[in-house]
Amino acid sequence: MTPLARLRLRLTVSYAVVLLSTLALLGAGVFVAVRREMERELTRSLEGATRALIEATHVRDVEQAQAQGVVADAIDELHIPDRALYLFGGDGSPIKPATVDPWILAAARAAAESARVDRRGETPDDQEMRLHAERFTGGGGKQYVALVVATRPELEDRYASLLRTFVAAAAVALLLVAGGGYLLVRQATAPIARSIDDMRRFMADAAHELRTPITVLRTQAGVAAATARDAEQATLEAIEHDAARLGDIVEELLTLARADSGERTMTREPLYLDDLTAAAVEAIQPVAASKSVHLDVGTFEETAIAGDPVLLRRLLLIVLDNAVKFTPPGGRVRIDVVAKPGRSEIIVADTGIGIPANQLPHVFERFYRGEEARRMAEGSGLGLAIAQWITGLHGGTIDIRSPGQGTTVTITFQAGSPGPGSPPVVSAPRTA
Repeated sequence: MTPLARLRLRLTVSYAVVLLSTLALLGAGVFVAVRREMERELTRSLEGATRALIEATHVRDVEQAQAQGVVADAIDELHIPDRALYLFGGDGSPIKPATVDPWILAAARAAAESARVDRRGETPDDQEMRLHAERFTGGGGKQYVALVVATRPELEDRYASLLRTFVAAAAVALLLVAGGGYLLVRQATAPIARSIDDMRRFMADAAHELRTPITVLRTQAGVAAATARDAEQATLEAIEHDAARLGDIVEELLTLARADSGERTMTREPLYLDDLTAAAVEAIQPVAASKSVHLDVGTFEETAIAGDPVLLRRLLLIVLDNAVKFTPPGGRVRIDVVAKPGRSEIIVADTGIGIPANQLPHVFERFYRGEEARRMAEGSGLGLAIAQWITGLHGGTIDIRSPGQGTTVTITFQAGSPGPGSPPVVSAPRTA
């Protein structure tokens, strides 16, 4: 995935998260408000059913004051859906029906004492119920308690239905925002994508066009230096040196431009890391000898992977050249190839100048070079950017640590034939 594609994905996810958070807060507020209104509505319904029972009892009590049984008929005259009606005496004893559940009887007795009771609780069969009870005086002057129970948890049913509807709507909204957000992000970043493509093409074209004149300049300077007088030879050799350095930078820029555009194809061949590393050590040996840096060949275990031999060799030469370049004369560089379960590691440890902690987060940035590195050796600051790309192309990781003095670089590849992976995990990288 390209950096721009990752940016688009992050922005789309951010939009979706913001919407989801907004919907969650809005939904919580709506649910609290709706639940309170539904609670009030249920309470009003229970109170209305209780008043209806009281009025019916008054009528029957006036007509037949002498017969409790006739008073009890007031319950039979009322038909209120989803409500259970109870009538109790002034002391809380049941009149109709004659037998009630203990929790209802307890509420009736409490109403007989306090005149009014509202309760919420669970029945023995784990149903949530709502109850309202009132004490009143009948037509014959007798005390009664009217009690009404919501016989099913209608509040929770309605609340659950509302919740399901809201969740479904939120899911649809989230999908629409994610799709629409991605389209908007893609449209908004289109100019950036074009600018990046233009910059890549410019860098690749410029590097390609500079290769020929730099090669000619380098060749002519070398020929002239070979035939020049002593006074002119030093100048021509300096020109040749700078032309060679400029040529190396151009080659590195061209490599990175091709890497960014995906033009550089990768071959896959069965390779042995120990043999490839040994060849790279042999190639870097003259450079180390010229600086009086000793190369220590440590553990070299046979380990096979599938990869591009040209790119892997360049990776190893970049790491080894860095180790030698930033190690003072008399220092040492140790190279190990280790086979571990499921992975293979190449470890390059030097006794060089190390990397200050404040520079570690930046050293894989293109053209970045620390002050100490600038003073000690020449370089473009592009080598590790190339090493990072090669390692990631092979699905590997590169971990570079510098505990003050000296630096240890660990390059890890998965066992077998790794596929192209994400950019390598980098810890404390160093400049090229």
